Amino acid sequence: MTDDVTAPLAPDFARYRVEPGEAVDLAQLDTADTAGFADREEADAEMSGIVERIADLQARLYAEEERSLLVVLQGIDAAGKDSSVKHVFGGVNPQGCRVYTFKQPSSDEAAHDFLWRYHQDTPARGMIHVFNRSHYEDVLVVRVKGLVDEARWRSRYDSINDFERMLVREGTVVLKFFLHISRDAQLERFRERLERTDKHYKFSSSDVRERRHWDDYQAAFTDMLAHTSTPWSPWHVVPADHKWLRNYVVARTVAGTLAAIDPQWPAPSEDLEAFAAGELDQLAGRERQPSSDSSR
Repeated sequence: MTDDVTAPLAPDFARYRVEPGEAVDLAQLDTADTAGFADREEADAEMSGIVERIADLQARLYAEEERSLLVVLQGIDAAGKDSSVKHVFGGVNPQGCRVYTFKQPSSDEAAHDFLWRYHQDTPARGMIHVFNRSHYEDVLVVRVKGLVDEARWRSRYDSINDFERMLVREGTVVLKFFLHISRDAQLERFRERLERTDKHYKFSSSDVRERRHWDDYQAAFTDMLAHTSTPWSPWHVVPADHKWLRNYVVARTVAGTLAAIDPQWPAPSEDLEAFAAGELDQLAGRERQPSSDSSR
């Protein structure tokens, strides 16, 4: 394989893709964009078919067992990472899909290099793995909270790029989404979590306190996108104020990427024609014949 590796790109929604070397100004990107849809119903009418398409392509990927897909979801609190997983991957066979959420590292994880705990959860051939938060926490949270010095977290951009490049070389497609939500929309979702009983479990006072660092996180996200959107794993900045549009864009991009991978049903390992010619019927006939013991 040559040294140059590129991602199989979904043709849809290239407008949301961050091209390598592209300058990103999150303040100028519309978090309430609707991708040209007149209303939610128009997008919802397509969504079920897209989810079915993902399920079909995932079944082929799993059966082919040649390549894998790693989906990375990043975004500030309440941007919709959990909901995206639910709506986009709800139709796939659980045998072929795993979701991982990374929080504060354990003492054992912290004793290793920062990528160690993520690497062991990357997908095997045939699998789709979703990182709900990811290795990018180590250039985001650690930066905003001052957990490591600047020289160290800046050096991690190169380490992450090398890590993802290695995964792509080895047959894993890395598909990355930054869910871009406005400050006002985040506040409304915090209110929803307080008002709805079925959302109470999602509420955390620490998430609210993190709003004090909004500008610092936006700066960290901007640098993350600029330094780690590469030919082999570009970022997609998804408008996330409208939940339905966010889910639609992520789902359609996942479906398009899987279609670009083009997994195939594997060829049979045995001569199926022999069985089709009557082997099973002959076997069934022999099984229906009484044994010598039963005739006594």
